[in-house]
Amino acid sequence: MHFITSNSSLAGRLTAPLSIVKLSGVRIAKLVSASGVSAASVKWYVSEGLLPAGERTGYNQTEYTEDHLTRLHLIRSLIEVGGLSVAAAKDVLTAADDPGHPFGNTLGIAQASLPWQASPPSEESVQQVTDIARERGWSVSPGNPGVAAAAAVLDRYRALGREDLAATLPGYARAVEVVAEADLDCVTKNLDAGPVTAAQTVVVGTVLGDALLAGLRRMAQESESVSRFGPTPGSPS
Repeated sequence: MHFITSNSSLAGRLTAPLSIVKLSGVRIAKLVSASGVSAASVKWYVSEGLLPAGERTGYNQTEYTEDHLTRLHLIRSLIEVGGLSVAAAKDVLTAADDPGHPFGNTLGIAQASLPWQASPPSEESVQQVTDIARERGWSVSPGNPGVAAAAAVLDRYRALGREDLAATLPGYARAVEVVAEADLDCVTKNLDAGPVTAAQTVVVGTVLGDALLAGLRRMAQESESVSRFGPTPGSPS
């Protein structure tokens, strides 16, 4: 995945690991070294409004601080792990930075920013998804992007002649309730840190949480498979 989707010549690729470094009044070269983000990308993010400008200390000299490093780690996580475009990352960061922005709206922006490609779902599948939500007693707005995303998967099942796979829907619905509770518990615990921190928790938890959940699911699938069918040759016993 390219770091900057709108201008790959400026992007490069994210190859350096995240590092924990304390910065105070450093030049861009040190910021680049600590963040793993190229100087061209740093300047691009400043011009696009994702990253605050550094402090001008002289002719052609700019200094950066720990706040800039933290912000770059956040931007890098949203784009590299979350798969967001630069434009989508800007939208969610703008919402997270606004202390007056309602949490519900911030969550909606974060959800809508997640990349997924699908044809408009059928009315039948949308109805099936909304029926499950109603049966579970969920409060879901008609415009929630999850409705269309889930319904599109059901359409794919039907196209493959595998409507039986839709039988997993109730079980998945029960499982994601636990996940959603964990998400919002984390937000609640961060309320005392201020609205900006809490909003950032919503954004990071929503975007990166999907990747975390996918990784844990694969681990749990292997464990459940071993439990039911025994280990495969070469796998842990």
